[in-house]
Amino acid sequence: MLKKLIPLAAAVFVMSFTAQAAGAAELLNYDAKTFAAAEAAGKPILVEIHASWCPTCKAQQPILGNLEKQDKFKDLIVFRVDFDSQKDAVKSFGARMQSTLITFKDGKETGRSVGDTNATSISALLDKTI
Repeated sequence: MLKKLIPLAAAVFVMSFTAQAAGAAELLNYDAKTFAAAEAAGKPILVEIHASWCPTCKAQQPILGNLEKQDKFKDLIVFRVDFDSQKDAVKSFGARMQSTLITFKDGKETGRSVGDTNATSISALLDKTI
């Protein structure tokens, strides 16, 4: 009996994880053409200026991850810009530091924050995309 329950439990876990992930925002590595296409399509966008070594960026990740799973952000496209290797993109967004979050709606910037690790204010920033 137990042998039959383990695969069933595993299947239920995979289906629930897949259903949850299906409603999540889409995370992409930044690419100028893909960003321009999403912007032209009027998609809600979050740009994360991120560095793997940055403690503030690391603190932002679980907050963003939880918010991006919310149904209201299911259409959000998240572009991660690498602060160290994508200097042209960092400059084009007018960012001076890693841990910068920039939101866009209908092709226009709607807000930005730098170094924010407060879930409430990050949520308010993301709300500007919807």
